[in-house]
Amino acid sequence: MKPTDFSILLTNFLTQHLAGQRNLSSNTIKAYRDVFTLLLRFCRDVRCIALERLSLTQIDAPLVEAFLDHLESERCVSVSTRNHRLAILHAFFRYVQSEVPEHLLQSQQILAIPLRKHPRPSVGYLSREYLAQVLAKPDLRTSDGRRDAVMLSVLYDTGARVQELIDLNAGDVRMDPPSQVRLTGKGRKIRAVPLMDATLELLRGYRRDNNLDRPENADRPLFQNRHGTRLTRSGVRYLLHKYVLSVQRDRPDFTQAVSPHSLRHTKGMHLLQSGVPLEIIRDFLGHVDVKTTEIYARANLEMKRKALEKVMDNTPLPKLPSWQKNRSLLDWLHSL
Repeated sequence: MKPTDFSILLTNFLTQHLAGQRNLSSNTIKAYRDVFTLLLRFCRDVRCIALERLSLTQIDAPLVEAFLDHLESERCVSVSTRNHRLAILHAFFRYVQSEVPEHLLQSQQILAIPLRKHPRPSVGYLSREYLAQVLAKPDLRTSDGRRDAVMLSVLYDTGARVQELIDLNAGDVRMDPPSQVRLTGKGRKIRAVPLMDATLELLRGYRRDNNLDRPENADRPLFQNRHGTRLTRSGVRYLLHKYVLSVQRDRPDFTQAVSPHSLRHTKGMHLLQSGVPLEIIRDFLGHVDVKTTEIYARANLEMKRKALEKVMDNTPLPKLPSWQKNRSLLDWLHSL
C-alpha cells in the first residue's frame, strides 16, 4: 500500500525536522511523539479511521478540537496539559504549511485554535533555612552520601534542569579559575555556569575519590548509580525526596512539596533577592525569553505584598476625618 501524505509528513517532522533543524533533545522529541500516538489512537478507536489510510486532509480543525475534547473528557487532562498537546499540534502544522502550501488554509485553521487560559502556578521555592537543612542531610561518611551531597549542591548552585544535571560528564566541570560547569540545555544550547566555593570543594573531593579528575575519564557521567551508569530523572527525584522527607520528619512545619525543579526555582529567587538583574538570571538559567524569568519577579512581589499585609494587620490605623460630614465638599462633588 502506498504511504499516505500524512505518514510521510509526520515521519519527516519527527525524525528530521525536530532533530536536524530545530535541534531538540531526544526527550522533547519523545514528548512530541507521544502526542501523535494519542492522536492516532483517537482517529482509530473513536473516529474508526484505518491508520494506513489516514490522510492529511482528514486532520482538520474539527477533528483536532474533538481530539482535545476527548483528552479532557475521557483522559481527564488538565488545562495546561491540553495546551501542551495543542502547542505540539500547532508546531506540526506550522511545518506542514511550509512543506505543502496547498494545505495552507487547513493549517491556519488549526493554528487559529486558541490555547485556554488557566491560572499561573505559583513558583515553588525553598527558604534558605529549609534549603540548608536538605543539603545537609546526606551522610558524608558513605560514598553514596557524598555523591548525593555533591549532586544536590550542584543542582541548586547551577540552577540546572534535572536533565542537564544527569547529562553532565566529568569533563564538563572546570576546576581551575574561573571554576564553572558546562550545561547543555534545551535546543542543545550550551551555557557556562559559575560555581561557588563550597560546591567547588565538594566537587574537588568527589572527583578525586571517583577518579573523575583523570583526563581519560572526561566522558564518564559525573553522577552515577550503583551500577556505574548515568542517574535517571526518576533516580534524582527519588534521592531528593528521601532527604526532604527526612527534614520533614524533624520539622513538621515543613510541608512543602519539593521536586528537583524546586531547587532551580530556589536559585532563581535567591539570585533575584540578592539584586541580580532579570537579564542575568535569564542567561544563568538558560531561559530563551526574559518573560519566563519574570515569574520570579512576580513571586517576589507577591511575597513582599503578603509581608506588608501582615504588618498592616498589626498596625492600628489613625482616625481619619470623615469627608462625608463636610457639607461644602459634598455640595461641590454633587455639582460635578
